[in-house]
Amino acid sequence: MTSEPNSFPPDVRDRLHRPLRDLRISVTDRCNFRCPYCMPKEVFGAGHAFLKDPQLMSLGELVRIAGAFRALGVEKVRLTGGEPLLRADVPDLVRALKQELGLPDVALTTNGWMLEKRAAALKAAGLDRVNVSVDSLDEARAGQLNGLGFNVARVLRGVDAAAAAGLPVKINTVVQRGVNDGEVLALCEYFRARGHTVRFIEFMDVGNTNHWSAERVVPARELVARIAAQWPLEPVGPAYRGEVAARYRYVDGAGEIGVISSVTEPFCRDCHRARLSADGKLYTCLFTSLGHDVLGRLRGGASDGEMAEYLAGIWGARTDRYSDERAELLAAGQTRPKVEMSYIGG
Repeated sequence: MTSEPNSFPPDVRDRLHRPLRDLRISVTDRCNFRCPYCMPKEVFGAGHAFLKDPQLMSLGELVRIAGAFRALGVEKVRLTGGEPLLRADVPDLVRALKQELGLPDVALTTNGWMLEKRAAALKAAGLDRVNVSVDSLDEARAGQLNGLGFNVARVLRGVDAAAAAGLPVKINTVVQRGVNDGEVLALCEYFRARGHTVRFIEFMDVGNTNHWSAERVVPARELVARIAAQWPLEPVGPAYRGEVAARYRYVDGAGEIGVISSVTEPFCRDCHRARLSADGKLYTCLFTSLGHDVLGRLRGGASDGEMAEYLAGIWGARTDRYSDERAELLAAGQTRPKVEMSYIGG
């Protein structure tokens, strides 16, 4: 990777004065699950045209692009998909992000299916932490929610393997009323006994393929009240500016939970996350359909400094606040903004 003097500020801000600190990289658009709220099989079936190798970012391209973001002040990178562990070179990418770029925080989000076999290699490469999606502990319901009837026991073994390897683990649970909201306490009980934080996520209206409806949203406040009735909770302040999860700790000292309330209590006003799709397009909001072709610019011969300056210009023009706008419209009795977007990862 080449370096050169830069004319842009290292602490670039968007038009709402939000810095760029967090980058989510989708390293593949493929997934071995077909979760109805994410990649439903009726949309992402056998005939779906997934990206092929020339369209995907190579390992070297991923590192160079991440380096340009690092120059602008990014401190955290989260690897996502699809399912990121479908890429064999993920440990190599983690090692480069940590050793070559000096990123202080590199995390990974996974469905856990391949984690049991890969946890030790990820830890050895320098991965800082892992988030595992677990929407149900019930075999039948878990199979329904992953879309293919896969056994949740294998995912739970992956969680145990990650913890045994020394990786801090958080659990991500998307809660849907009438689907899995009856398991909230069971999930808390299972993972608090193992020292893992569960982050309960409100069912979000991402794209037009996940059958979203407001009736299936369980508000974060309701979830906190339910849990606190069983195990008293007290709020914990954010660990850093822009933390998306509101945190609560168990009064009895058995760890904590988190709730992500992007539907009922939006947090756009302090969002400092950028997203890079598997084909190298930059999205400045989870809900936007406008992607900037970063990979095309790189393959066109841009230097590292030119890449960073290009990214700084995009971020500096950013005004995204979709969830806030949706909440304002819904409060006024109007229809939420329509979102048409390609899948860019979580």
